[in-house]
Amino acid sequence: MSQFIINGPAKLSGEIPVNGAKNLALKIIPASIILADEITITNLPDIEDIDRALSLLEILGGKTEKRGSRVKIDTRNLNKNELPKDIANKFRASIMFVGPLLARFGEVKFPHPGGCVIGAGGRPIDIFVEGFKKLGAELKIQNDHYILKAKKLRGNTYFFPNVSVTATESLMMTATLASGTTTLKNCAMEPEITELAQYLNENGADIQGAGTPTMTIKGVDNVSGGKFHIIPDRIETGSFAIMAAATGSELTITDCRPDHIQILLTIFEKIGIKYQRGRDWLKIKRSPKIQPYSIKTHEYPGFPTDLQPPYTVLMTQAQGTSIIHETIYDRRLFYVDMLSQMGADTIMCDPHRVVVNGPTKLYNKKLTSPDLRAGIALIIASLVAEGETQIGNIYQIDRGYEKIDKRLRKIGVNINRSK
Repeated sequence: MSQFIINGPAKLSGEIPVNGAKNLALKIIPASIILADEITITNLPDIEDIDRALSLLEILGGKTEKRGSRVKIDTRNLNKNELPKDIANKFRASIMFVGPLLARFGEVKFPHPGGCVIGAGGRPIDIFVEGFKKLGAELKIQNDHYILKAKKLRGNTYFFPNVSVTATESLMMTATLASGTTTLKNCAMEPEITELAQYLNENGADIQGAGTPTMTIKGVDNVSGGKFHIIPDRIETGSFAIMAAATGSELTITDCRPDHIQILLTIFEKIGIKYQRGRDWLKIKRSPKIQPYSIKTHEYPGFPTDLQPPYTVLMTQAQGTSIIHETIYDRRLFYVDMLSQMGADTIMCDPHRVVVNGPTKLYNKKLTSPDLRAGIALIIASLVAEGETQIGNIYQIDRGYEKIDKRLRKIGVNINRSK
């Protein structure tokens, strides 16, 4: 098994560019299923989940031509509507193919989607199924597979019982080809949703209210293709910003959208992290003293759950006590035990809350990454720690951060990949 070997402590310097948003790329690829023409996607991140999504599209009969960060997709001859278990079980984003396939073929068969360990038992798909039923689909479960059928999808009103980014995007895409008008309430409001809706509208869809709690979608006969440029990854932007702050470094983050992490920058101002920003760049300044600040994760524009693990590492270096309250996912705080092994002073109150006392000196350890976002947090902790830290199961990190070791070496990190 590959692992990262990191020697700390590290001082970062120079510039690091942000890649395309993983959470948008994994939605525009299945969205190609409802398009009547080819689509060319640019600024595509080179990560494993993207390769899996493209492979799944090809298995369904689509054609893909990928060159670097650019891919051309043609789904006009798509001829299958069943998601193979061996691929769908490996990544959560396979659920995003279900709605478009249902809208196009009137039937789709799929297994329960897989992904990070934080999804085990904690990320059910009932909210998707309920939404599809509201649009007229009927559900049957057979041989560990879900089968959804609909002679004709029809618009309806659906209230999401929980705010869900993927469910909002999935129902939005599905309703685009449904007959009549669909109203979605209690929608997620992430920038990725707005970008996806804007693209579909530019190519023939009629989606109103994206980026607000209520969306109205008037069904159309078809949506054309064209070009789509993926916006910068806001989670990657925030991860690099926290990395610089935790190591007391000066670092410029380029090709980013600072306005998409406004909640983090607001907190930086409260805790003494100095920065400068432009439209597409962010410079983190050296900050000798970090004040503690408690957070509670929340849907956008609140504090993102995906930045909670890196922020927890930052609070180990703050001058006092903070409380981290994870409200979105169960199991997401399990990595805190590894921070404690490194010397962090933490008290686990319950599965959703941890008290962090700082500042504490962190020391090298042999660790295993439990999931994608905890993995980048362990890298940040390793940059703060004294000595050589080994991080295993880095497959989880590679899923979301393209060539992270190579990119970090360019800004002064002593990191190597070992098999």
